[in-house]
Amino acid sequence: MGVDVGNARVGLALCDPDGILATPLKTLRRDLKKNSDRRVLRKLLEVHDVTEIFVGLPKTMRGGESASTEMARDYALQLKRELLAENRDLPIWLVDERLTTVSAHRSLHEAGVSSRDFKTMVDQVAAVNILQYSLDSIKAGHSLPGTQVEIEDEIPTSVTEHAEPAENELDETENPE
Repeated sequence: MGVDVGNARVGLALCDPDGILATPLKTLRRDLKKNSDRRVLRKLLEVHDVTEIFVGLPKTMRGGESASTEMARDYALQLKRELLAENRDLPIWLVDERLTTVSAHRSLHEAGVSSRDFKTMVDQVAAVNILQYSLDSIKAGHSLPGTQVEIEDEIPTSVTEHAEPAENELDETENPE
């Protein structure tokens, strides 16, 4: 699953069982107080038999970090903790997502989508871009330009490089919308 974390919304994308094509799934409204967006996300992970999660890490053009970078990292870390609390240890990868939102806006504009409809779609398209980039990198045998979220003794200090390409990224990828 591809995840694009924003201040107001979270875009989600899935891929086909062979891990070839990413498609939009849903946009969740962020809920910073109750975290209901992560609760819905965890349910969607279960419903769609997701085996791996790719969260976009918005770095600056020079590769630096910003408040958005920290927000995405924290979101992935909290999601990892919540999944572990449910006895589900899914790999979560933080993947460089520079320009995915810009690319999403361009794609929607070129497709003739009105700017008032952008809000509901741009986060999903950005999630598709994150997931497709990750799938393409894995299929090409390249290491993923990102790090895996790991929790050791409740201290989020360990991250590792993506090792081996996964055979199938997702088992079931129906798009209910």
